[in-house]
Amino acid sequence: MDMILIVNAGSSSLKCSLFDIVEGDVRQHYRVKVANLAGPARLEIRDHLEDPDGVLVDREELSIELLDVIHGNAHAQALKVVLDWLNVHLPQSRIVRVGHRVVHGGDRYSEPVRIDDEVLGYLKTLIPLAPLHQPYNVRLIELCREALTDDIPQMACFDTAFHTTIPDVAQHYALPRRLTEAGVRRYGFHGLSYEYIHDKLSRLDADLSERKLVVAHLGAGSSMCAIQAGKSQASTMGFTAVEGLPMGSRSGQLDPGVLLYLMREHDMGVDDIEHMLYKECGWLGVSGISSDMMTLKQSDNPHAREAIEMYAYRIAQFTAAMAAALSGIEVFVFTGGVGENDADLRARVAELNGWLGMKLDATRNHSDEYLISADDSAIKVFAIPTNEEKMIARHVLRLTT
Repeated sequence: MDMILIVNAGSSSLKCSLFDIVEGDVRQHYRVKVANLAGPARLEIRDHLEDPDGVLVDREELSIELLDVIHGNAHAQALKVVLDWLNVHLPQSRIVRVGHRVVHGGDRYSEPVRIDDEVLGYLKTLIPLAPLHQPYNVRLIELCREALTDDIPQMACFDTAFHTTIPDVAQHYALPRRLTEAGVRRYGFHGLSYEYIHDKLSRLDADLSERKLVVAHLGAGSSMCAIQAGKSQASTMGFTAVEGLPMGSRSGQLDPGVLLYLMREHDMGVDDIEHMLYKECGWLGVSGISSDMMTLKQSDNPHAREAIEMYAYRIAQFTAAMAAALSGIEVFVFTGGVGENDADLRARVAELNGWLGMKLDATRNHSDEYLISADDSAIKVFAIPTNEEKMIARHVLRLTT
């Protein structure tokens, strides 16, 4: 059976999916997730052919030694484990196309593209703009080139592409114009997730997808997006994926004067500051415990509770900013690993957004329903699992047929 392989590298995880083509659309067969690549990692493989939620078919732990974490090879080693599993357990399947989630497309790519040496070379130049993701995106493309035959097309789909419709007034910083023209502007990220959520809403109810929509992609990497008629109007992330909401280990919004202070008074260099902003801040920095939300929820440490409350507060704060970009909100969607699964956080965000007329139905919020708002809520609220890989597979199909 001919299959499309999708490779999606997050900052701390690797997700891969296999799709076939049915009646002009893609159908998901297997979804592989390797979580916590800092190790020991958790490998889970689910069969989605009969059950949309997936039936667990394999689970194992991958040691720090196997992942070669100490040398920064965890993403590459995890992909090798996935490809070996597919070769052993699905010998009848043949990979004929590959799609990659690539976080940054710079100012050159506003649409998915077929990967060649020129494209790959340009993607490497963008590594400084997304140091938690882009190096792994590039390395996994190279690994697929080594593991698969040259005639198999590989496509890059960009997280930044969805946000090219953001108006200049929201896209530009108040910097000297020479810097803006040199590409220092807001790019936005998680675009494939937002594109999928909008598509999912349109399939649930075409009218919903045309309304003033705010999507909160919440997880170790978090952002929010204001969408009108399927087009991005504003994003909490900007030039890099460190801006906006506090995340697992990323700071989010920060007065740049703090960085000047740290450089002058604490003798911190560029590398020190970059490491701190990406690796030591966010939930981890505030709690002093963990960058994992489940760990924080299970802790009775007051700093863990502070990290969660700060997160909810900032989500509500940026909800207001997204409302300003749209001149109102009619639909709000929680997605991402935390947004999809954490009913308590959703309830707290809705409580803080109560002044907007947002109100959840407690029973729906703790169920598996998409719609979780109360009947008398002024805003329709949904909790919808995202599926970036399916969005990528659809792009690959469109570009190769």
